[in-house]
Amino acid sequence: MLDSISHRGPDGEGVFLDPEQRVVLGHRRLAIIDPEHGKQPMTTVDGQLTVAFNGAIYNYLELRRELIAKGHPIHSYSDTEVLLYAYREWGEACVDRFIGMFAFAIWDRAHNRLFCARDRVGIKPFYYHFDGVSLVFGSEIKAILASGLVKAESSSSGLQDYLTFQFCLNEKTLFKGIQKLEPGHCMVVQLSDGKSVLKLRQYWDVNYDIDDRHNEAWFIDHLAGLIEDATRMHLRSDVPLGAHLSGGLDSSAVVCLAADLLKGECIKTFTGAFPDGPQFDETGYAKTVAAFAGTDYKEIYIQGSELPELLPRLMYYMDEPLAGPGVIPQYYVSKLAAQHVKVVLGGQGGDELFIGYARYLVAYLEKCLSGAIYETANQNPYAVTLESIVPNLPLLQTYKPMMQGLWKDGLFDSPDRRYFKLIDRSEGMSNLFNPGVFEGRYSPFESFQQIFNRDGLHSMINRMTYFDLKGSLPALLHVEDRTSMAASIESRVPLLDHRIVEFMARIPPNIKFSGGRMKHLFKESVRNTVPAQIFERKDKMGFPTPLTQWTKGVAKDFVRDTLLSDRVRQRGLYNFAAMEKALDNEREFGRVVWGLLCLELWHRIYIDGDMKPNA
Repeated sequence: MLDSISHRGPDGEGVFLDPEQRVVLGHRRLAIIDPEHGKQPMTTVDGQLTVAFNGAIYNYLELRRELIAKGHPIHSYSDTEVLLYAYREWGEACVDRFIGMFAFAIWDRAHNRLFCARDRVGIKPFYYHFDGVSLVFGSEIKAILASGLVKAESSSSGLQDYLTFQFCLNEKTLFKGIQKLEPGHCMVVQLSDGKSVLKLRQYWDVNYDIDDRHNEAWFIDHLAGLIEDATRMHLRSDVPLGAHLSGGLDSSAVVCLAADLLKGECIKTFTGAFPDGPQFDETGYAKTVAAFAGTDYKEIYIQGSELPELLPRLMYYMDEPLAGPGVIPQYYVSKLAAQHVKVVLGGQGGDELFIGYARYLVAYLEKCLSGAIYETANQNPYAVTLESIVPNLPLLQTYKPMMQGLWKDGLFDSPDRRYFKLIDRSEGMSNLFNPGVFEGRYSPFESFQQIFNRDGLHSMINRMTYFDLKGSLPALLHVEDRTSMAASIESRVPLLDHRIVEFMARIPPNIKFSGGRMKHLFKESVRNTVPAQIFERKDKMGFPTPLTQWTKGVAKDFVRDTLLSDRVRQRGLYNFAAMEKALDNEREFGRVVWGLLCLELWHRIYIDGDMKPNA
């Protein structure tokens, strides 16, 4: 199991065994905080508590002082030791005090129980298999498979989720019998009389109680302070540190803040691009930010000819095919960063937190039209009106296909059906699979509804961003984790500090999405932090990948040889004639070929048991 995730921790490994209770913890270490004294699994001085921990507790210095004042014998400056004694002092409630990203398991010998927890938004992964007797868990699914206790089989409900969203909702994975510990959840496995009892509990969720006491200026000022403090904490490291830099607002703000907080210390930044046209190259913007912030700028250009060798390796590292082709540049930029640093900061989460996706504006345009036609706009005190949204509609000039797809049927239907239609990716794929794939009682839409229609969300914008916080964001963080750890570096995402998440949730929707202005509050909070050229950008790119050009060009033979092979025909999943037609008709930035290709490579590597690709 440890060998299967050696890339996650090249700096050492350790194993703890409690033979009386048949408890074993293993750990591969990437040494970031107190490299000298942070070896794991780590045990308290009295031998009663042992932890295996993945991640970083950014407020460990503050917690360390508090715990020492309470009499705990903390001797190192390791956040792992702080975590252990925080559990001793506060028990399961220790998770409420952590600012950070974490997935950990603590063996509590005195109480014969294993306590496990995962951070609030799911930055760090935790997978497990429990059969009622034995528990096996790990940071990656491949570690669980390496135990020999679980056979790799596909999950029908997980597959339906993947075909619908290109990720799995809630606790599901694409593997039968292997689950995720969900973000903001903890798990206790109690051992007694030779039996194991597992209990799950959600310890955190976003609270949308609206703050009506403050105005827009106060929210902007307070947000700026929170982002600066989060960035300051995320800079704590005992090894070289750098940052991803795309040229977009999110990563630019993080880089500029970090450079300012480091007070003259030069930070290294890493940028990726494609030589396939100006629409795939943001290096001009990235260089502007690097010059403004005084960073040591490094870039890499990515070639489509490498796709046949690269993609199988990426699918191995990913465990499951998730999200879109952005995984390709993320991996290359991580590999570039690993040549210079061990920790990188990034801007992940900005679109979900600060309302940065065009689909939010498209959905709200329909909502505002409905409110204007049926005179219902004033029924919700937090509603965004058609009059206010009109000045920002030019932002949708390049989103005609998205609007055509949404409005071809179901206009003014219920909000959950309308947003589901915007994010549902199965429409272009369902006819490519045999009908049996979609049979059964499981409904991805019903799982979606349970999240989207949660009580207490107050408005359409909160419902959309809440679903993305619970659905698409963990999938993007999955990519962030795997691409960085495949390169043996730690990726940190200061914008997802839970204090920022909670603060944004409480802002009145008509202020944070005022006039349909995307990222309005965030932009104002960093107005004086980033270069004017970045602040005024209106051509957001989002790291587009020239996948369609590749699959119809330099990688065409690889794609067709993979998807039109006898092996695929024998798999029994696909409508072969429809698949061949889909390969010829893929539109630019389409996800059909990508989804099929990743799914087939996943089947080959994990279900068929192909050999591990060369790392």
